[in-house]
Amino acid sequence: MPHLLTTTPHADGFRMPAEWEPHSGCWMLWPERSDNWRGGAKPAQRAFAAVAAAITLHEPVTVCVSPAQYLVARAMLDPTVRVVEMTSNDSWIRDCGPTFVVNDHGDMRGIDWKFNAWGGLEDGLYFPWDQDDLVGEKVIELERAARYAPDFILEGGSIDVDGEGSVIVTEQCLLNHDRNPGLTREQIETNLRDYLGCKTVIWLENGVYLDETKGHTDNFSRFVAPGEVILTWTDDADDPQYAISAAALKRLEAATDAHGRKLKIHKLHQPAPILITADEAAGVDHVEGTLPRTPGDRLAASYVNFYIGNGVIVMPAFDDPMDERAQSCLAALFPSRRIIAVPGREILLGGGNVHCITQQQPKALSVPLPSVRTAA
Repeated sequence: MPHLLTTTPHADGFRMPAEWEPHSGCWMLWPERSDNWRGGAKPAQRAFAAVAAAITLHEPVTVCVSPAQYLVARAMLDPTVRVVEMTSNDSWIRDCGPTFVVNDHGDMRGIDWKFNAWGGLEDGLYFPWDQDDLVGEKVIELERAARYAPDFILEGGSIDVDGEGSVIVTEQCLLNHDRNPGLTREQIETNLRDYLGCKTVIWLENGVYLDETKGHTDNFSRFVAPGEVILTWTDDADDPQYAISAAALKRLEAATDAHGRKLKIHKLHQPAPILITADEAAGVDHVEGTLPRTPGDRLAASYVNFYIGNGVIVMPAFDDPMDERAQSCLAALFPSRRIIAVPGREILLGGGNVHCITQQQPKALSVPLPSVRTAA
C-alpha cells in the first residue's frame, strides 16, 4: 500500500499544477463494458487508441487494461504506449483516478479521492464502482508516490486549476446532495484549498446542458493560461445551453483570480446538438443499474473537453462545421502546441470526451517515500 499521509498537500507545501505545466506522462483506462459502449466497445476502443496515439507523440502514455482485454489492447494501441493490467469498472480515469500534486522542490505526491460513480446508489451512472474507487490508489502505488486519501468525494473533471492558486468548479456538481451531503459550501472550499493548494474558488452555477456528470467544469469552462479561461458557447438563444453559458459568462466577468486579476474570457462555440441514433442505442446492452442509452437523447458535446499535453492539444471533433473553428481557436490560444483533432463521437456516446479519459502526471524530480525499512 502506498505510504498514507495524514496531513494535507497545502500544509506540506504541495499544489496541483496547471495542465499546461510539463508532464512526465498520461494515464488512461481501456473501455470494454458493453452496457455503456456500443458494439462490444470496439468503436470506443478505436477512439481511445487514437487519443493515446496522439498524446504519445509528445509524452509517455500508460493504458490500464483488464486481464481479459490485455492482448486486445496491446494489439490496438501504438507500440510506444505502455499497457499494464488493472481492474476497473469503466474507463473514466479523469474522475476515478488520482490527482497529482507537486512542490517547489520537484517532489510529487498523489491524492486518492473517493469516487461514487457520479451519484452513488441514489443516481450514480452504474453499479458497482468499487474497482474504480481503487484506481487512484493503484496508480499512485505504481508510481511509488506518497498518498493522500481524504474522506471526500471528488472527480477530477469537476475541478480545473491555473496552478497559481485558482480553481473553477460548479455548484451543480460540488454542491449536489449526491456527492458530499454532510458538507457545507464553506467546508467544500476548505477541502479544495487544503488539497489543491489553491486560494480562490470560482463558482459557476451549472455545466453543459444534460451533462450526466452533473456539471463538470472540464466540459464547460477551463483555464487556458494564468488569468484566461475558455467557455463553451452558443449564439442560439433558443438552445438551453445559451442561458447556462450566459450566466457563467456573467460570473466569470465578475470574478478575479488568486492574484486579483480580472479574467480574459474566450468563447468556444459548441457543435450543433448531437443526438443518439437508433442504431447507436441498439448497440448498447441494457443492464439494470446502468444509465440507458435512448434514441434521440441529446449528448453533452463540447470542444472544451480537450487534453493539454507536452507540445500538443488533443481535441474532439464531431464532423461538424464548428470543428475547424474550434481548432483555429485552440491554435490561437496555444500557439506553441500542435493541435490534433480526434474523432469524439464514440467517446461522447459513453458520456464524456478526450479530457475525461485522460489524466496527466506532472513532471517531478523525485517521488518522496519514507525510509526503507531495515532489519533489526
